[in-house]
Amino acid sequence: MQGWKGNILALIAGALMPLAFAPFFIYPLAILSLAGLFLSWQQVTPKQAAWRGWLFGLGLFGVGVSWVFVAIHVFGQSGLLLASILTFLFVAILSLYLAGLGWLVKKLSPGMLSTRDWLLLLPAGWLGFELFKGWFLSGFPWLELGVSQIEGPLAGFVPLIGISGVSLLVALTAGLLLTVWQQRRVLWLLPLLLLWGAGQALKPLDWTRASGEPVATTIIQGNVPQQIKWQPEQLVNTLALYQTMTRQHWDSDLIVWPENALPAFYHQLEDFYLTPLTEEARDNNSDILLGLPVRDDDGVSYYNSMMVAGDTKGFYHKQHLVPFGDYVPFEWLRGLIAFFNLPMSAFVPGPAGQPLLEAAGHKVGISICYEDVFSSEVLQTVPEAGLLVNATNNAWYGDSFAPHQHLQISRSRALETGRPLVRATTNGISAFVDFKGRVMAQTPQFEKAALTSSIQPRTGETPYVTLQRWPIWLLSLLMLLLWAYYRPKNSV
Repeated sequence: MQGWKGNILALIAGALMPLAFAPFFIYPLAILSLAGLFLSWQQVTPKQAAWRGWLFGLGLFGVGVSWVFVAIHVFGQSGLLLASILTFLFVAILSLYLAGLGWLVKKLSPGMLSTRDWLLLLPAGWLGFELFKGWFLSGFPWLELGVSQIEGPLAGFVPLIGISGVSLLVALTAGLLLTVWQQRRVLWLLPLLLLWGAGQALKPLDWTRASGEPVATTIIQGNVPQQIKWQPEQLVNTLALYQTMTRQHWDSDLIVWPENALPAFYHQLEDFYLTPLTEEARDNNSDILLGLPVRDDDGVSYYNSMMVAGDTKGFYHKQHLVPFGDYVPFEWLRGLIAFFNLPMSAFVPGPAGQPLLEAAGHKVGISICYEDVFSSEVLQTVPEAGLLVNATNNAWYGDSFAPHQHLQISRSRALETGRPLVRATTNGISAFVDFKGRVMAQTPQFEKAALTSSIQPRTGETPYVTLQRWPIWLLSLLMLLLWAYYRPKNSV
């Protein structure tokens, strides 16, 4: 592992890991890839471990979030070279987190990695990496290993310990495999079989229960191309499109439009469009959840919002904004390149503690686009919410991995909370997801579509909703304490 072969192993292992996620779903690869990274850290210096961690990250993020290039080049109108440089910088910075993990592991455990390291230090370290990545600089919790397991046996643990907890179990599984390989003892397969068998046994359990009558729900996917969405001459066509498609589904209790379906401010549309639409919805005993920008009372700031129109009226303002998408972190960057001057990219975050909107007689936990990748933020809506709604605009990422990966992340939020999910997107993939995280129905991409299904709201709490991340914090702390206690006295 000390020569160039270890470097190649780390790079290839990282590049293969995205195949564990959607749209490929080869979930065992997450374990094998991570085992490859851990193995590449065997008997190397902290500097070599940092280099291999960075190479692993280069493969992982270079393949897994390659869709960033599409957003910058195709829709951000940046040149090929500039888009390539910006994408590489993004990937390289994310990879530094893994470089830091590798350096720290080898500082704590130089030389030969032992069973103690495989089973205690490295799994806890990986969890620390994921949690740090999901928090630092506003957070980027994309490609969490637990998400890749939603089709496998370990998905049974998701309602108990959440996606982060399952990431820890994936790393522990990789450590168990390396222990079997290092010690040549099949006895170490027993805890692995027990772990995965327990996960499979947990999958049929229902942690929440049905609440009220099913809600007939329709998703409207307008498929307005991103290139023309914000052009003034397109506005009338967009308004007519969503109005016409909605009128064809007044038999639904709830109709959901995607993020910023209406490319104009609320105050500009209120009198001639939204008020008549609300009255029409009320006359047909239906509620509409629709996305549009809303100007603040100060007359300057504006929010990325969802509005309920029907028997009740209210707004949810997006709280966790996407850097360079919803806003530009440093305003002086505007004008330097086209990507830093995207339309409607100066949103401000909505206030914390916003009350849940009510639609079709149920409280709704709403997330807008990127917000649902943050598990802790979706948890704030339950157990009060009977169902979840995610409204998003995937048009920025074209025909890439991003829409598939994002749907898989949304499914994990449904499984964590034991709530059904309605996912409305501008151009796909829109979907209905049940409380087990299973896709009930979905739209094709890049087509105008209306999708109708019956959604059963739920009540009650999964263990993860009740305890949140406290169990995995305590478990990882216990693992580190055990590792330190059994560390050889003469180790550095």
